[in-house]
Amino acid sequence: MFALNTNIQAQTAFTISAERPDQIAARENLLDRVMGEVRFRRASERMREGRLPAISLNAVDANGSVIGTVRLWHVKAEGMQDALMLGPLAVDPAFQGFGIGGALMKAALAQAKKAAFSAIVLVGDPEYYARFGFDASQAANLFMPGPFERRRMLGLELRMGSLAKAEGLISPAGQKVLELAARKAAA
Repeated sequence: MFALNTNIQAQTAFTISAERPDQIAARENLLDRVMGEVRFRRASERMREGRLPAISLNAVDANGSVIGTVRLWHVKAEGMQDALMLGPLAVDPAFQGFGIGGALMKAALAQAKKAAFSAIVLVGDPEYYARFGFDASQAANLFMPGPFERRRMLGLELRMGSLAKAEGLISPAGQKVLELAARKAAA
């Protein structure tokens, strides 16, 4: 478990750690407030439906309220192995501008590297994600299932050369929620 304690402007303290089951509803409420219903219509949502995340982190304030979240999901494409798709990343509007999103990104990247994933792809604002090393050229030959803006398709190699031969349609590769339920029932 990764934990990061940070004080920003003396009054905004938060902790980042792995998401707990009792935080799921709060995370979903946060995503509804920040992104609205449009999040369910995005192509990246097709990667997440019915799957378990590989990495799921929340930022919580001193009261234990979820004020930020990020998840990463197993994905695959031709020439791309052990890769993740990042998203969504969201911070409660009342806490934006305090570095919580950046801290979540750094924690997520650290966990992905520690777990030996080779690369991360995402669909997001290049202006924001460039500071973490994401670049459109790394994902130039990758496509989403459904509409997406080409300039927003970004990649980051965690292992040198891991995206060099990646091409084609990105598809989900993670464990399905039903598979986990079946294993628990059989145990």
